[in-house]
Amino acid sequence: MLADALRFIRFSHTIFALPFALGAMLVAAGGLPGWRVSVLIVLAMVFARTAAMVFNRLADWEIDKRNPRTAGRHRLLAKPPAVVLLAASAAAFVGTTWLINPLCFRLSPVALALAFFYSLTKRFTHLSHYFLGLALSVAPVGAWLAVRGSLELAPLVLALAVLLWVAGFDIIYATQDQEFDRTEGLHSLVVKLGHRRSLVAAGELHWLMLALLGVFGWVAQLRGFYFGGLALVAAAVVFEHRSAQRRDVTGINRAFFQSNAFVSVVFVASVALDVLLRAP
Repeated sequence: MLADALRFIRFSHTIFALPFALGAMLVAAGGLPGWRVSVLIVLAMVFARTAAMVFNRLADWEIDKRNPRTAGRHRLLAKPPAVVLLAASAAAFVGTTWLINPLCFRLSPVALALAFFYSLTKRFTHLSHYFLGLALSVAPVGAWLAVRGSLELAPLVLALAVLLWVAGFDIIYATQDQEFDRTEGLHSLVVKLGHRRSLVAAGELHWLMLALLGVFGWVAQLRGFYFGGLALVAAAVVFEHRSAQRRDVTGINRAFFQSNAFVSVVFVASVALDVLLRAP
């Protein structure tokens, strides 16, 4: 049951946004902020993402049944326990933010609303990929607010980088469903632009993302370890786009997970090395 629930929400994909929250946390604190805040940030991320994914599964329940790529999802977890999981994870997220600080608690419904709203956007806009990016871009901002209780330029730059990164890889991922989405009347940039032009757009977003990660490093006063890590991130982005050009579904899925997980892990590792080795 637990294994099926974790597969239902693609728990392994938590690795995509969580490292960016942790990176923002380390920069905001100038090192480790203490075990309590660190644990609460991780829990808030896990609960928020779980709620968002369950909402997505419920919103797309009938659509997923008709899509050959996703037809087995509804067999992993029945609707009633999925609804319970949604309510429990959303409540747990709000409760965790209450333990962090009053500002995070007040903003928690906004974060959930953004996360839930994405699941509806492909019904009416080709820009749904950007709404997914917006939902995940909340992660570094929330982590920064958890540590400092106030907003500054660095987390906003990082949030914009995350938005562009997520939108880019979601466009690549959406190429698998181009014909299905068109048949169902669903919207995506791939349906609007076609396969080739969509990949070009995704590439442009990812190069902008890399530039913004550089700006983040400058604003956050990071040094050699961080910018060395950016070179590895750029290599992973190139690998992902070369894999996407082959139009091989298995290759796209493999590159999607491996490349994006690599980007996330290298980002937080390079931030950690840079910050922790300079911390007093």
